[in-house]
Amino acid sequence: MATPPNPPSPQLFFETINSYHRTAALKAAIDLGLFTAIGGKPASASDIATRCGCPERGIRILSDFLTILGFLTKEESRYALTPDSAFFLDQNSPAYFGSSIQFLLAPGLTEAFGDLAATIRSGRVHTSEHGTTAPDHPLWVEFARAMGPMMMPAAQGVAELVPLDPTRETRILDISASHGIYGIAFAQRNPRAQLVALDWEAVLAIAEENVRAAGIADRFSKIAGNAFEVELGNNYDVVLVPNFLHHFSITDCTRFLRRLHAALRPGGQVVIVEFVPNEDRISPPAAATFSFVMLGTTPQGDAYTFVEYCQMLSAAGFRDAQLHPLPPTAECAVIATA
Repeated sequence: MATPPNPPSPQLFFETINSYHRTAALKAAIDLGLFTAIGGKPASASDIATRCGCPERGIRILSDFLTILGFLTKEESRYALTPDSAFFLDQNSPAYFGSSIQFLLAPGLTEAFGDLAATIRSGRVHTSEHGTTAPDHPLWVEFARAMGPMMMPAAQGVAELVPLDPTRETRILDISASHGIYGIAFAQRNPRAQLVALDWEAVLAIAEENVRAAGIADRFSKIAGNAFEVELGNNYDVVLVPNFLHHFSITDCTRFLRRLHAALRPGGQVVIVEFVPNEDRISPPAAATFSFVMLGTTPQGDAYTFVEYCQMLSAAGFRDAQLHPLPPTAECAVIATA
């Protein structure tokens, strides 16, 4: 006997329309230091409330909700961190990601999705003409301050993929350097590499802080300004392009890649780090959904497939493009040769 189909359910509608509850709960927990208050030992709502300096009722309700969401576990009346929460949300962890909410929930991003229908109808970002691609947008200073630690696994993975000649001085250009983590990973792995970082002046100040902390200030220089317009220099062994091309159209990306081809020495490599969806554009979810971010925040940006990157790179004069996943992140490296 055939199994009857499940009746229509409004559950997905309610889960999605109320998803701001999830954001609010996680932000509140980070703001209150709840994950750090629990730490490595299970605690009751009363214990957590005392450590956070809050009335117990609110902490109990929030902790139960976080348990439902999968950020905590609960046994009898005591809450504990999941392995992921312990690794990323306890301030005592070196991989703490909590500070990233300053960027991820910045008004410059969240307000862009306040009237998405208007953006789709007009084909323009409703909050401003250029969205997050506006010159010297202050959001990128927040990004550089908050997101650097999150980029370390991908940066180290990329540096391992592209060995440099240890017998001579080499040159690396880091496009839209931001926090500088990608270039720093290359410079630390290659003691004879000289690093040149390109970004807006206010953002480069943060990269310089990180470079000094990494102990490579004597091998660092910078180029301030619009990456499409400033003089890039030449004879680079590697040009890094992390999380930059998705802001622009295929035409503009191709034009920009031609500039990079001219800046590389023969046989040099361009290293693009991006969210790269499959050809169906709906998988894997973490990469495929990034195009939605670009819809709300940029005039023409998108998450491009590997086939599209191959076409752009070929049109710009590059060859032998290869795709390399960068686990545990959702990003990939697209590497091609000049």
